[in-house]
Amino acid sequence: QLEVSGGGLVQSGGSLTLSCTTSGFTVDRYAMGWLRQASGKERERVSCISSSGDGRIYYGESVKDRFNVSRDRAKNTMYLQMNMVNPEDTAKYYCEKYPSYYCDGNPDYWGQGTQVTVSS
Repeated sequence: QLEVSGGGLVQSGGSLTLSCTTSGFTVDRYAMGWLRQASGKERERVSCISSSGDGRIYYGESVKDRFNVSRDRAKNTMYLQMNMVNPEDTAKYYCEKYPSYYCDGNPDYWGQGTQVTVSS
């Protein structure tokens, strides 16, 4: 299971951290990522981190240099630190798990989404 938390209302220019806690597998066992979908828009892949054996991280162009993804194995939790947010970051954010060690192919499991709303 993937349990997501941390969404809410944040002012433009502010910061917010999302958490995704795994159960049934360790957070660094597989590649894991964040996906978002704004109302009326297509889904956008925000970030992906491959398994601990590889460790590569991918960021979408729209969040590069502003968002950071990390993992805490002891807490079985992946985080998305969102900095310098703007209204275009308003979306429902989902945690996703890949069936492999790498950020390729399609995820096979998603957590429930958490809404992030950025006020201008």
